[in-house]
Amino acid sequence: MDIFKSTESEVRVYSRAFPVIFNRAKNAHLYTEDGKEYLDFLAGAGSLNYGHNNDTLKRALLEYIEADGVSQGLDLFTTAKHDFMEAYKTYILEPRGLDYKMQFTGPTGTNCVEAALKLARKVKGRTGIISFTNGFHGVTMGAVAATGNQHHRGGVGVPLSSVDFMFYDGYLGDDVDTLAIMDKVLSDNSSGIELPAAVIVEAVQGEGGLNAARSEWLKGLEQLCRKHDILLIVDDIQAGNGRTGEFFSFEFAGIKPDIVTVSKSLSGYGLPMALVLFKPELDVWDPGEHNGTFRGNNMAFITARAAIEHYWKDDAFANEVKAKSKVLGDALQAICDKYPGQFRLKGRGMMRGIEARNPDLTGPITRRAFEHGLIIETSGPNDEVIKCLMPLTTSEDDLKKGVSLLARSVDEILQEGVSEAS
Repeated sequence: MDIFKSTESEVRVYSRAFPVIFNRAKNAHLYTEDGKEYLDFLAGAGSLNYGHNNDTLKRALLEYIEADGVSQGLDLFTTAKHDFMEAYKTYILEPRGLDYKMQFTGPTGTNCVEAALKLARKVKGRTGIISFTNGFHGVTMGAVAATGNQHHRGGVGVPLSSVDFMFYDGYLGDDVDTLAIMDKVLSDNSSGIELPAAVIVEAVQGEGGLNAARSEWLKGLEQLCRKHDILLIVDDIQAGNGRTGEFFSFEFAGIKPDIVTVSKSLSGYGLPMALVLFKPELDVWDPGEHNGTFRGNNMAFITARAAIEHYWKDDAFANEVKAKSKVLGDALQAICDKYPGQFRLKGRGMMRGIEARNPDLTGPITRRAFEHGLIIETSGPNDEVIKCLMPLTTSEDDLKKGVSLLARSVDEILQEGVSEAS
């Protein structure tokens, strides 16, 4: 433990909340060097939708490595890349009526957001982007400019520009039509907001506090973008890859974004991989205009293909996720019902949590949960939301056990009193 504290940068985050050394993991469980078992409701911040060391994905990866498959391919044509693209097109895009080109960027979510913003600006010849309150899109320069959180924006050290923020669905209360405000601003040449190249939005704001946009709001946003000749970018990095019960988080609204950013659980195995999807007519890139050495992680292509072919050939897995989503939602709602006015349910699918009226409660609750063997994090501008991001393959028994540990932690902290807890 000393080497981490003395030598690793102070920028580390999760190891502060969970200060133990892990050495083994399987599905929804993490194990420490001394053998203690934890239920993982963090799952690599949503990058392990199919669990730790998924047997199907691991087998495909080991076979590929054993056969001396290409590991690093830049943007060369490889069998692994071909087979992934074929599977993604056949089982993900075509059944949903989505005609997209694929751009493989550097392997992080923030890199594919950077690419999406650059492409939108190039296509439209405009510099501006509209993002939304509580949005989170990454921490590199372009992406953090579209991120609302002041903590992340403050780490840049230079002024951030070319992004304006509008109100997300529900930000001003359920009775306020935030799209009407946005339309008014864009329609008024004296509003001070110039016509942007694109709007970037999350259908469920993960880091922003599990704010879930309604289908009618997303449909209205798409119509608004069409009206003003603005490209619609959906950031599906955390909310996608099945997290909401459908492969894409925007499917339920019946919209077809111009650009979609995908990463996190795309590889299925926690391997770095990112992808920008966009309509063919937007493919105006010059060769190498956005590139990166590690945009050809062939081992990620292998596990991504295995995940698609195993889980997404039909609706069985999606239906299983939806059933578990109800179990999770009902269990979290029971916590809220036990303490009326203290907590409320947030999110959608298996991207759910409880928001505390008093943000001082959430830190003590998650720390107590860790003591009881549950790894779970907070989100929201004031860390007021306790967020569940367990693997989608978590068994129903483990799902119930995890929420039971959370409920126990809530009970204990409330009984001890906020002043003692904080």
